[in-house]
Amino acid sequence: MTRTPAPQAPRREPVATPARIAPLANLPLFHRLTGRKAVVAGSSDGALWKAELLAAAGADVLVLAGEDSGKFEAIPALTVLRRGWVPADLDGAALAVADPGSRDEALSFVAAARAAGVPVNVIDQTDLCDVQFGTIVNRSPVVLAISTGGAAPMLGQSIRARIEAVLPLGLSAWAKAAQALRPRLKERVKSFRDRRAFWERFVERAWAGGEPDGTESLFGPRPRREGRVTLVGAGPGDPELLTLKAVRALQSATIILYDDLVGPEILELARREAKRVAVGKTGRGPSCRQSDINAQMVALALAGETVVRLKGGDPLVFGRATEEIDACRAAGIEVTIVPGISAAQGAAAALGFSLTERREARRIQFVTGHGADGRLPRDLDWSAIADPAATTIVYMPRATLGGLARSAIAAGLSPDTPAVAIASATLPEQAQVAGTIATIAGLADSLPAGAPVTVVIGRVVRERGAVAELRAAA
Repeated sequence: MTRTPAPQAPRREPVATPARIAPLANLPLFHRLTGRKAVVAGSSDGALWKAELLAAAGADVLVLAGEDSGKFEAIPALTVLRRGWVPADLDGAALAVADPGSRDEALSFVAAARAAGVPVNVIDQTDLCDVQFGTIVNRSPVVLAISTGGAAPMLGQSIRARIEAVLPLGLSAWAKAAQALRPRLKERVKSFRDRRAFWERFVERAWAGGEPDGTESLFGPRPRREGRVTLVGAGPGDPELLTLKAVRALQSATIILYDDLVGPEILELARREAKRVAVGKTGRGPSCRQSDINAQMVALALAGETVVRLKGGDPLVFGRATEEIDACRAAGIEVTIVPGISAAQGAAAALGFSLTERREARRIQFVTGHGADGRLPRDLDWSAIADPAATTIVYMPRATLGGLARSAIAAGLSPDTPAVAIASATLPEQAQVAGTIATIAGLADSLPAGAPVTVVIGRVVRERGAVAELRAAA
């Protein structure tokens, strides 16, 4: 009897499913070393740094530095022996580090460590490492580690610097306070929901800065959220010129009211959840009225928002800060000010000259190129502007620069006085022209339309940095 074979199920090709976790070059772990043995073999500066780091983590560090052990003996937390390593040194160790003199010695150390079941790190030889040391941000008990897989240590250090910039200085104290509060919280607050609300208030207070005193008040009912306003100087444009305090203010804001001169790279430094509202004012173009900005800022703060009023340059230099401060204080709103690098400082730094010189410029004066009516201000002190020993910085001068130059010359300023006009200072699109007070207005017409312009007048501008190159090219 012939049997009919059973029908075969159609073959299914394997379906690729997306990985839930992207591939990792290394698995980040935090190793508890308190009271455990760690071995460091070598006498280099790298070995010294690793030994100090292990000791800071609480390990009992045995250093085998050979004859060159003097640098280690100054650190009392280390046990230093004036000999090389032997395999028995690795018995019972939780971690081993070596900076050997040769590749063969490195291979021997790695083989001995692995035979003893000890994870090993070989300095500057990542292919032999079981574990690697990253760049560390230390706010213990808050510890952040950054790894580039050994490929770019300098990149890791730059990342650390950026993270350091946004972390409050008192974060360590807040983390220790959280450790102390946790047992009491479980006793006093039974509901998970209420405990979560407590920690939300705790974290909000921690990011606001200061020391963790008065945390007892967090156990009470959640108070009505009080808004506040911070005037923040965004600097001349380059986001790397923001102060650390400015970055922290952006990180804590719930709403940011920003000017036209504030670029997207600076806004990217704010936390993702913050609402961004453009309240730009442009010379001779569409603008938000100052009274409307004041009213919006006050209304948001009264509604409990943490408002950052973000202004280009320094908010205290031609930024109409007084009107905004007065509006907040009249409404009983807390207002603080974070100064920024001014357009004048940014321009001078970008072109490579100082705004003061002992023999040439005894003082600096800032003037605005136009008044409330858009014309050249009538109350400028022309005798001061004509002073050859002063450096004059003119803000917003596009429409009135020719009239300002003629009036300054008529008041006695030499027509040969050096001057430079710079647009979008510190930004990639920066452009500048250099000449004299007699020629600068005509030269400035060639600068990109719509770009913010600052003019510096005075003897400090002569043959300095990029200005010298401009004058030579002319």
